Amino acid sequence: MASKDAQNQRRGLPSFLPGVPDPDQSLPASSSNPGNQAWQLSRPLPRSFLPTLDLIIIHQQVELLGMILGTETSNKYEIKNSLGQRIYFAVEESICFNRTFCSTLRSCTLRITDNSGREVITVNRPLRCNSCWCPCYLQELEIQAPPGTIVGYVAQKWDPFLPKFTIQNANKEDILKIVGPCATCGCFGDVNFEVKTINEKLTIGKISKYWSGFVNDVFTNADNFGIHVPADLDVTVKAAMIGACFLFDFMFFEHSLAGL
Repeated sequence: MASKDAQNQRRGLPSFLPGVPDPDQSLPASSSNPGNQAWQLSRPLPRSFLPTLDLIIIHQQVELLGMILGTETSNKYEIKNSLGQRIYFAVEESICFNRTFCSTLRSCTLRITDNSGREVITVNRPLRCNSCWCPCYLQELEIQAPPGTIVGYVAQKWDPFLPKFTIQNANKEDILKIVGPCATCGCFGDVNFEVKTINEKLTIGKISKYWSGFVNDVFTNADNFGIHVPADLDVTVKAAMIGACFLFDFMFFEHSLAGL
């Protein structure tokens, strides 16, 4: 019988998100398989990994204080696998002044920890513009995995009609594109952002904002997202897509009673 390593090589060796110990302690962090696609990168990562994911669910926690007072509080997110099991927890760090006066454009840091409380991914968001009529100084995120090691960026690209972004590697070279719909209001349906190759000829995944019902959408700022990816997508790209999901929440779906 072929060894497990050999089986992994034949199927392209799935990549992993950091945070949970690998049960075998035998799988390497990245693959040298020549059949890997351009978006499958090789990056140094910690020796602990999460089993392969093709669906990442992100659930924003309801902020009761913000609902009662009509104020913007720091966002918190549960990150789950396809079985609904929590694998990570993300907390926004930002100052009250930024949340009050900069609102959804605010600069912040999102710290993603595993179930043991160890920080595994850090997402930094600077204060930037958000306008389809302003082609400069657009939105950008920096992704560190593990914290202190920059592995990629998510950068907004100017387009007068569609929300467009690129996922970049640590050298700011474009790896993938993300293209959203013309209307992101999400009334009575999901909103899908398609993840495509650079030439936009192949769709490899999507980031979906799930419609959670009229009452939730109007009276809370709690959103639910799903990230659909190839199981063997490189871990650093998965981390960047999680960061992109947070960015989309701020840009297109963040609201509270204060804004009604």
